[in-house]
Amino acid sequence: MCIDREQCASTGQRVQHFASAAAAPDPPKCCQRRPKQRMCDLPSEPLQYTAIDMQHRQLNRTIAIATGLLMCAVYVLYTFHACLLSGLHRSLRQVSGLATNPSPHTNVRVLHQSPSAQPAAGGTTLAPTTQLPHVRILGSLVRIVPLTVEDGATAGKRPPAAPLRLVSPAATNTTDGSPKYRFLRQQGLRPSRHLPDALIIGVKKSGTRALLEFVRLHPDVRAAGCEVHFFDRHYAKGLAWYRHHMPPTIEGQITMEKTPSYFITREAPRRVRHMNPATRLLVVVRDPVTRAISDYTQARSKKRDMKRFEELAFTNGSAGGVVDTSWGPVRIGVYARYLERWLEHFPPAQLLFVSGERLIADPAVEIGRVQDFLGLKRVVNEKHFYFNSTKGFPCLLKSEERSSPHCLGKTKGRNHPHIDGAAIDRLREFYRPFNQKFYHLTGINFGWP
Repeated sequence: MCIDREQCASTGQRVQHFASAAAAPDPPKCCQRRPKQRMCDLPSEPLQYTAIDMQHRQLNRTIAIATGLLMCAVYVLYTFHACLLSGLHRSLRQVSGLATNPSPHTNVRVLHQSPSAQPAAGGTTLAPTTQLPHVRILGSLVRIVPLTVEDGATAGKRPPAAPLRLVSPAATNTTDGSPKYRFLRQQGLRPSRHLPDALIIGVKKSGTRALLEFVRLHPDVRAAGCEVHFFDRHYAKGLAWYRHHMPPTIEGQITMEKTPSYFITREAPRRVRHMNPATRLLVVVRDPVTRAISDYTQARSKKRDMKRFEELAFTNGSAGGVVDTSWGPVRIGVYARYLERWLEHFPPAQLLFVSGERLIADPAVEIGRVQDFLGLKRVVNEKHFYFNSTKGFPCLLKSEERSSPHCLGKTKGRNHPHIDGAAIDRLREFYRPFNQKFYHLTGINFGWP
């Protein structure tokens, strides 16, 4: 072994001395100079192995992430289908329950029946309940839609019987030319006619037409276009006739009808309750003096030779006389008298009183109350209205029938004739105690003068 540098040097001298005679022995390892290595001379194999390992790690990480996402997707789909099947099972049980034990006040219908069904009492038929209705899915909506005869012919199979509900054949007439209902029929949804869930029962010349048109802007509301007058004029024709005059609806939609004369018809409360004690009732009211003048204005537009308002409203033809309560426009304004009849058959919670004045001044607020009362989402708002300064009345930016801005019609917002101020004061004095009683019954102070 070398001890120090001097020993190494002496050893090197001896090597050179004997170089010519013989091969000198190798110097110790500690005396050999090692060549310097540069970075470029280092072997490249370890770097190659490192890059491959990184690629493998990245691939493994990608596979792990994809596997986790796939498992999450499978779990979500499994949960969704479990909820869907659970809801479908409940729907089938409800339909079966309605078929076996229908409620007398439930709006029910038969979309088809088996040829083997036998007529029941009164000409109504009952479909067998051996098979369940055919089910179709539209988006996220699950509808229970029995196959019709046409569908069965297309499929080459006999349409199955289903546990369905009872109704007269007239109720299945779903001829509605609107594009929306043509689309629904193409998707397998069969709109059908129902008895109304809600009624606008009055009061005449208080804004009932405006309320109907405003609330019909809601997609979940369908209403008869004209006044049916079932509970006051056509009650003898039966509920099947009444149902036939209702618009087709699908599940989740509300059927409505408006006839202002129901409010003052003595038999109407009892008849409506007999149809459905859960019917929701809407009453539009306004200042009875203004209402009487509006009523007179409408009648005068149809009969030009009609007497002056003062001559009809008072017994002696002037404001100094006694108010003639036998005249219709004056008699209708005694709201408390008619409301007491309705409260004998319906609780106050099933009646909503809409201010005719606020319906004109701020329709969005009143329609919001109506939507809450009907259990609807607040869809109709101030964006649906604009104020027509010429008519002094709110108009619609669009409606179910027309997509362009329009007002309710030429008959709405008529100019009232001049009425003597003394006659108006006399009528206000007459109505004041009746108005106070009406405020007490409704729990609302409408602020009429």
